Amino acid sequence: MRQIDSPMAPEETPPSESRSSDRSIEKEDDLEYGLVHDRRRSEPTEAKSFLYNSLFTFNHKCQVMLKIALDTSPYAKLLLDAMNRSGCTVIKDRHFSCEECDGCVSGGFDSSTSQIVLCQNNIRHQSHMNRVVTHELIHAFDHCRAHVDWFNNIKHLACSEIRAANLSGDCSLVNEMARFKFGLKQHRQTCIRDRAVRSILAVRKVNKETAEKAVEEVFDSCFNDHEPFDRVPHSKQDAKYAHRDFQNRHRYYANV
Repeated sequence: MRQIDSPMAPEETPPSESRSSDRSIEKEDDLEYGLVHDRRRSEPTEAKSFLYNSLFTFNHKCQVMLKIALDTSPYAKLLLDAMNRSGCTVIKDRHFSCEECDGCVSGGFDSSTSQIVLCQNNIRHQSHMNRVVTHELIHAFDHCRAHVDWFNNIKHLACSEIRAANLSGDCSLVNEMARFKFGLKQHRQTCIRDRAVRSILAVRKVNKETAEKAVEEVFDSCFNDHEPFDRVPHSKQDAKYAHRDFQNRHRYYANV
């Protein structure tokens, strides 16, 4: 089993789910997004059982959900297009890895290999997979376009975490309602700040005050940086429109 530093965020669950689903939401709400490093290969194990190697293994399910996310999620499709145009073409088998992870981690971005790790033992629903993939692709996009210094510049990390929380749907109204978190003025900004701070604390040995200071210092500029969406995609339909506009934007510049 490989070690992953930081936990990931909860999957999207409608507020009308059953009481058992509510308990699941509360549990998963403690999870966060983050970076990955020091991934260690597990020791060789004995031959796996037939059941383990069957089509019902976690790995197979993870691979299927990943393919669905990449093929159908407008968020993921736009980010893949944007990375390709930035010279960072994403190859599924090279840049995504379904792995067993420690604890309640759902995944992360390994900047040393430019690889997104998906925790096959903790991602169990397609909506969760979609958002994990989107969140980590935002980190990958930032890594491609901005040469982020993930482990030496805490402001770089804070900025990417703010952008990922803002653009991936982590703090959408539906998800916040599912967590039974309601607010009035600027509740979305509060959610984004909180999740960015939690993610920093998960991967950096800093105190909460330092993490909060880093987030606050870059919040306005990074909160308003919507690339490559050019807006905050509040729904799949918004993301589809953003993808269409992104494609048209580049067609226009190509003809100028």
